[in-house]
Amino acid sequence: MSHHIELPPLPYAEDALAPVISAQTMSFHYGKHHKAYVDNLNKLVAGTDLADTPLEKVIAAAAGKADKAGVFNNAAQIWNHTFFWNSLKPGGGGTPGGAVGKAVESAFGSQENFRKEFANAAVTQFGSGWAWLVADKGKLRIVKTGNAETPITQGLTPLLTIDVWEHAYYLDYQNRRADFVAAVIDKLLNWDFAAANLARAG
Repeated sequence: MSHHIELPPLPYAEDALAPVISAQTMSFHYGKHHKAYVDNLNKLVAGTDLADTPLEKVIAAAAGKADKAGVFNNAAQIWNHTFFWNSLKPGGGGTPGGAVGKAVESAFGSQENFRKEFANAAVTQFGSGWAWLVADKGKLRIVKTGNAETPITQGLTPLLTIDVWEHAYYLDYQNRRADFVAAVIDKLLNWDFAAANLARAG
């Protein structure tokens, strides 16, 4: 079976996250940026030992290798974006219950404190990158990564992410990254996805 990397379908319609994220932003961000990473990666690995290799293995093989920087950047951005779309859902946000809610309270003291720390990580990530809620040996913490970097190369289990590359928010929010981040946390975060990732982390 060939592992030619495909652009995964969005988990919802392009206009499903409006007004927080507009259909116009989704058509560029998913339809152009995310698709370009997929097209570029397939070109870069064609005819190499990474052709027909699953995405996470491509990321692991290319991480930290200067001669594979292009492969890593495109592969990791495909993974990060797919994870980001799944981190969001229409009518999301709110306070998580169950095991993930308990883990958030245990790690951050309160849901409100988690929200502040997650927003702060997203707003203060300098330049392009990502803010992540991760499980680290069972304990939740927040990390930031620059550009295409991803926690999966550091032995961490991502639960949720927010994309703070300018193309994620500029059409809707211009330079107001903090407004975008607050709206995503309050109205779109997919806590069911976080809970499933936490359960898998064991």
